[in-house]
Order: sequence, then C-alpha cells, then structure tokens
Amino acid sequence: MAGFASLLAASAALRVASLNMCTDEYLLLLARPQEIVSVSRLSRDPADSTLWRIGQRYPGNRGDLESTLNTRPNMLITMGGSGKATITIARAMSLKTLDLPYPTSVADISRNMSLVARALGDESRARPWKAWLARLQRSAPPARDAIFLGAGGNSVGAGSLEAEWMRLAGLKQRALPGGRATLEQLAMNPPSVLLRSTYRRSERSLGQVWLEHPLASPKASKIVTLDGRPWTCAGPLMLGEVERLRNAL
Repeated sequence: MAGFASLLAASAALRVASLNMCTDEYLLLLARPQEIVSVSRLSRDPADSTLWRIGQRYPGNRGDLESTLNTRPNMLITMGGSGKATITIARAMSLKTLDLPYPTSVADISRNMSLVARALGDESRARPWKAWLARLQRSAPPARDAIFLGAGGNSVGAGSLEAEWMRLAGLKQRALPGGRATLEQLAMNPPSVLLRSTYRRSERSLGQVWLEHPLASPKASKIVTLDGRPWTCAGPLMLGEVERLRNAL
C-alpha cells in the first residue's frame, strides 16, 4: 500500500517546462530542481542569460511544445499570450498551463513571481523576492539624469519597465526621440550618468562599432558599465542589478 502511495505521489509530481527565456527566470529562481524538466535554449547560453550555469542542468527547448514532449512535462509556462495554439494543444493533452502577462511595470514582475510560486504549489517561495523589492522601493535614492546606452545608441523609453528599474537605482532615464541616443546628443548634452550595456559586446557589428566612437563615452558623464543580459527581460534578476548600480554610483 505504501509503495502504491509513493507511485501516486511520483505521478503527481510537478514536471514544468518553460518556453520563454523570461519565464525561465521565474522558474529557475522559484522551482525546486526536480520540478524543472526543460527551459528555453537561450537560458543555457552564456551570451544571453546570467542563469546559464543553472539552465544547462536541464534540456533546452525551441520555445514550442513539440520540443519539450520528450521530457514529459505536466505543466507549461509561457508569456504574453504568445503561442495560443501551443496552449490550446497543451490543454487538450491535459497539461496545466500558465501564461504570464507580459510585464510593463515592476508591480507586474511582483505579481508574476506570485503567479509562478502559486502554480508551483507554494506562494511563499515568492516572499523573499517581494521583500527584497519592497526594501529597494523604500530606500530609492534621488534620481539623477541618465541614459541607458546599447549598441548603435539604442536606449529605453522614459516610461518603460527598464526606466522604472533605473529609478529604483537612483537614475532617471532621459526621454530620447525614437528611443535612441545620437553621438551629437551625447557630445552636446551628456547625461550625469551613462549606463553602457555590454550585451553581446564581443560580436562585431555596426552597432558595437558605434559604441567605440569617442563621443559615445562623454568625459562629462559618470560612465557605468553594466551587464546587459538581465535587461533583456527586465524581470526578477533586476533586483540584483539595482543593488549593483546603487553601489557603482
């Protein structure tokens, strides 16, 4: 009888596959190792994810249901309503699904943490992360004029999720036409703080060459180099980035 009960428990155990690098973050941070059966291939790539060492412990998928079936998941996590056909098929196969809303604010990140923890059967797993966020929000320093700078001058919107994370670090993203900084702007009106992303810096491209121009590093600005990988999703990994930024300013 005891053996039968253990078999039932094993069959009911969570086997979760995440189909998106941004949902991978929640799963890898909140789930127990035995609950994860697959993550997206990007979360196994050092160029894309700071969690790649953990991600490489699990099989990678292509972001579709078919590429996870050999890992026998009983729950799928997706984001933003993408892959509606995937969700429909998964439900027809009696797989649980969690389609997280695409976050547009830090509050959305907090809610997504709770949604994933609840789906894993223990909402308390999100509490340490939410408490960390609350501490950062209570202690946000005064905001300084800043520009986030990526390859080719690409930046972030002044009202974006990324800009909200910057405000928690004590930075106010400058509004830029088209969401892009020009060399002329940086030379004539440099920000107090310039955040320079290292995302895929080793790859030679016109955008990376643009960053090597002397005007892209104005001497009047405090230049802070940051790891651009957490900014791709701007999810829970940004809690650590906010603390690092505060320490660098």
